[in-house]
Amino acid sequence: MLRRSLLAAIPAALAAPRLASAQERVVNLYSSRHYDSDRALYETFAQQSGIRIRLIEANADQLLERIRAEGANSPADVILTVDASRLARAAEMGLTQPVRSDVVASRVPAELIGPEGMWFAVSRRARVLMYDRARGAPEGLARYEDMADPRFRGQFLIRSSGNGYNIALASSFLAVNGEAATEAWARGIAANLARPPSGGDTDQIRAMLAGQGRIALANTYYLGLLRNSQRAEDKDLAGRVAVIFPNQGDRGTHVNISGAALVRTAPNAENARRFLDFLTTPEAQRIFALGNMEYPAVSEAETHPFLVSLGQFKAERPDSAKLLANAPEALRIMQRAGWR
Repeated sequence: MLRRSLLAAIPAALAAPRLASAQERVVNLYSSRHYDSDRALYETFAQQSGIRIRLIEANADQLLERIRAEGANSPADVILTVDASRLARAAEMGLTQPVRSDVVASRVPAELIGPEGMWFAVSRRARVLMYDRARGAPEGLARYEDMADPRFRGQFLIRSSGNGYNIALASSFLAVNGEAATEAWARGIAANLARPPSGGDTDQIRAMLAGQGRIALANTYYLGLLRNSQRAEDKDLAGRVAVIFPNQGDRGTHVNISGAALVRTAPNAENARRFLDFLTTPEAQRIFALGNMEYPAVSEAETHPFLVSLGQFKAERPDSAKLLANAPEALRIMQRAGWR
């Protein structure tokens, strides 16, 4: 219902970037977020500022390569993506510039702002362990490290190792525990799978509730979207799920972020800075939190009551540089260990 109301006033099309006329006020946005609710962000910003958003959507790597290939003539003003490592890669490629915004600095916690202000988080989602309340909590499962314990043979439902969320988790694990421990962990997970990896996070949750396994690894917003569905059966499924926030006694639960960066050659830099500031406002944070069931990046912003009901948790601090550096090796380790 919320999503429908947020989208009701959106224009029929958000045009792809093109050369703007002297009279036009635009921001050319390259986004790897593919959520209907995001379009409400763009319409709200346009209504408040008179600045239109022109949108290009693709996966993050494609967008970064496109900006690199376009060079100094790129129309891109802002990059919006769902992975801190991709934002770090954009900076490493020389595609971004510091945001330098007092508004962003005053609203977004320092740990959610990248080195030298090259990016900042706009929303968060935790990667957690889920189980069916009717079956009870799996004994001895409190840390990501526990996922490799032989007591959980045939119980885990997880998407493929090549998925970006799993690569980010393994990259974080590698940074903390080293190569040998990470390979042992990945081998343990491969041995503990209830079935070969298949589908996305929602598929893991559904399969767990259908009895195909006992424990699902998924991002919190997928569970939130089930709870926020207009289908009564989806709401009922979400109500059956309980969540374990791993590693509360040490480094905290792994968190994926969505984040934004200002392109180094942005032709509409001032408009882009206004849009970046807007992403931290109560209106924008509310759309992230209520429209797509994500945790807001701004601490005082509203969180959906369903996510609040899951409980508070200690979050691992995102380290974009380590995630970027470790990602290739983390994927090789997982695949070598048999986690396909």
